[in-house]
Amino acid sequence: MPKITIQSIEPLNHNVRRFVTDKPEGYEFTPGQATLVSIDQDGLREKQRPFTFTSLPEEDHLEFTIKVYPSHDGVTDELDDLKPGDRLIIEDAWGAIQFKGKGTFIAGGAGVTPMLAILRKQALKGNDSVEQIIFSNHSEKDLFLEKELRAVSDGKLLLTFTKEQVEGAEYGRINQLFLRKHVADFGQYFYVCGPPKMVESVRASLKELGADSKKIITEES
Repeated sequence: MPKITIQSIEPLNHNVRRFVTDKPEGYEFTPGQATLVSIDQDGLREKQRPFTFTSLPEEDHLEFTIKVYPSHDGVTDELDDLKPGDRLIIEDAWGAIQFKGKGTFIAGGAGVTPMLAILRKQALKGNDSVEQIIFSNHSEKDLFLEKELRAVSDGKLLLTFTKEQVEGAEYGRINQLFLRKHVADFGQYFYVCGPPKMVESVRASLKELGADSKKIITEES
């Protein structure tokens, strides 16, 4: 299993970090894919967690955008203690969230990370790939990469918060009523990622509103 060295760590909000590492020669992945990651330290090498690549395949480094959970035991409990020069262990890339065609991207919190490389790649190509991005977070302090998401979607970013009312954003969960209000075409592709219960609920709501199950792209697709 390849070992990679952390080159830089950048905070994106109070609990989301951007980790940039070197890239093993010949390592390949597709935008939207993830790998199992562990920390190359005694007692931590066997503790693996899946994280998505947010860099592009052609870049000479790897990037992970990770929400750290200090209360969780394992990889995410230790990530905030790492520093440049520390090493991680990765495996082969895998994942089902891949670009199929223009559509709406629906993300909850860190669920936006599998979409980042896809959105960046399509924006680099100059493709009109985004109908809109719907990004849900608990509160404004949890928001990250807003400026970039607005850029890659040509301004078609809709924010919603579930625990705080924020000016210029929606308030509440992404349920059937929300989708009926904000989605004009249910025949398009939908890319959905976030907490499992959210993904299940949004997928069910989309189907009830007429979306084709084959055009609802999730990690379980």
